[in-house]
Amino acid sequence: MKTLVIVTGPTASGKTSLAIELAQALDTEIVSADSRQLFHDLPIGTAAPTAAQLAAVTHHLVGTLDLTDYYSAARFEEDALRILSEIWLHSDYAVMCGGSMMYIDAVTNGIDQLPTISPQIRAEVMDLYEKGGLPALHEHLRRLDPAYLDKADPSNHRRLIHAIEITLQAGVPASTLLTGNRKLRPFRIIKIAVGWERAELFDRINRRVDAMIAEGFEQEARRVYPQRHLNSLNTVGYKELFAMFDGTMDRETAIARIAKNTRVYAKKQLLWLSKDPDVRILDPHKPLCPQALRFIKENSTAKMADNS
Repeated sequence: MKTLVIVTGPTASGKTSLAIELAQALDTEIVSADSRQLFHDLPIGTAAPTAAQLAAVTHHLVGTLDLTDYYSAARFEEDALRILSEIWLHSDYAVMCGGSMMYIDAVTNGIDQLPTISPQIRAEVMDLYEKGGLPALHEHLRRLDPAYLDKADPSNHRRLIHAIEITLQAGVPASTLLTGNRKLRPFRIIKIAVGWERAELFDRINRRVDAMIAEGFEQEARRVYPQRHLNSLNTVGYKELFAMFDGTMDRETAIARIAKNTRVYAKKQLLWLSKDPDVRILDPHKPLCPQALRFIKENSTAKMADNS
């Protein structure tokens, strides 16, 4: 049976370097599961693999989209499964690397078949959010799909926006289409994450933000500033720098806010990770790749015993 090794976890935990080591050890390739690294104009702000890292191991789904391109978890499921099947023609393993929870869930559990959202509806719902914020989304869902709103995270604007888009496009409540039924995959799935203590992780995040600024993050954000209305740029780091460019936030505050909001995002990733009992947590103070390879070997041996 073919094996997908998923290196996941919070931002700044060291996923990229571990994934590269594993891919080299397993003689395979990497499929990125990062929803923002897909866009080729954002290498610094998304901490995309460097040119040297991309040269070390073949990566897929990194820097493949324009900022104006529409992409979704459903598209990712389709693209990732196609790429994995191609990798498995010449290797027993493939490595997936990223912390976009919906993307990883799409590959491991499958995603419901949903309608393609028209540009008009997407623009209408985004306009609703930009003018009215979360309260407007809540009110809209209260009328359109109260069952979804009852179960949803009321602070996750992306999920709320998507539910409204689905409801408007399909003409039926999104909650009736989002079944959550898990799909069986014909491959073995092994999940790995690096288990930094929270204080250590937050220090790594702070230092990463400083390094990104030093590498030219402000200049990168300035280049895409004219397109700041795009959904692809509605993300931590760019939003704060855009506020600085607008004159509503000073530079020191903007940089501090990037670090703070990145830590908030990392907390959400950690919460998601804590709910998945299948993830093997690695000790960050010991060599990571040998730990991961041991777990992969143990998992494969156990699966073979189960099948015998």
